[in-house]
Amino acid sequence: MSPSVRSSGQVPNYPGVCISKNSVLPFSSGAQPIDVVAASQQRTVDSATAFAHGLETASPGVAPAIGAVRTDDALLYFHKSNADYQNYVKNDPRVAAAEAEARDEPRTHAVARSVLTRIFTPAFVSRVAAGDYPAEFSDEIAAAEAVYSLDQVTRDMPDEGPWQLNHYINPDEAAWFGYLDDVTSFYENGPAFAGDDITYKMADGLLDGMFGQLEAKRDGTSPLAAELRFTHAEEIFPLATLLQLPGSTEQLPNGTLFTYADDPFRGAQVAPMGANIQWDLYRSHDTYLVRMLYNERETAFKPSCTPIRKGSYFYTLDELEHCYGRTPA
Repeated sequence: MSPSVRSSGQVPNYPGVCISKNSVLPFSSGAQPIDVVAASQQRTVDSATAFAHGLETASPGVAPAIGAVRTDDALLYFHKSNADYQNYVKNDPRVAAAEAEARDEPRTHAVARSVLTRIFTPAFVSRVAAGDYPAEFSDEIAAAEAVYSLDQVTRDMPDEGPWQLNHYINPDEAAWFGYLDDVTSFYENGPAFAGDDITYKMADGLLDGMFGQLEAKRDGTSPLAAELRFTHAEEIFPLATLLQLPGSTEQLPNGTLFTYADDPFRGAQVAPMGANIQWDLYRSHDTYLVRMLYNERETAFKPSCTPIRKGSYFYTLDELEHCYGRTPA
């Protein structure tokens, strides 16, 4: 569960299960507590704290119900502690080969030089490309990537200053570096290679925790109105793939480089800034229904799950448990 939680509909609203990196929505909890959990990195704790403050501002009556932010890296920063995954990222030659293939394309070198020559003389850029400054950048691509990264950060901070990074990197160049980012995300956090599940099976514990909260509410063993969880893209990507959310499911065979023409995966759509996966639990008599919001939009669960009626975004909790293998048929 995680960041944004809403109340809506004509039946009592129960804990919204959310995972995210941001969001603020109106919420009413009555006397039931709201649990706020984050990965331990300061920016994540800050996001959780800011969200809780926004929730209190939007709905002052819930302030007494919101607990202090607590941290849980086993749940929300699992990619760092998973030994098999870390071995895959650091040592699997297929990952290094795919990323190097994209990075070493002629277009990458050309775009990097184009960016840097707006800032430095061509002679100095050639020295950077030759590796004359290894303490700072291995080559011109690494240096241009630093400019791109700064540009991306400032786009998320428009109120923090009069940024002018567009003077140094144009939209086409930024888009190419965005593609290189997607290559890394695809192989290290997304669907990756056909037949492998190393990049997303580690999200099992997080998915179990989401189901566990809903099941506890159904069984009367949870006092929570909501549990709000704040994490990172490295956890959102595998959870999205495990849930089989749009754009996160198509793998590629070994030796086929990820390109936009060959795969629908787009990091900016699967885990954008402020990414959010939210489950809302509703009760009608003895029936419990679940609706999912993905990046704030109603989203169907995977195709093998059957909603309460064709075209609906509501599923019985029993159906989702069975569909995701938590209970026998």
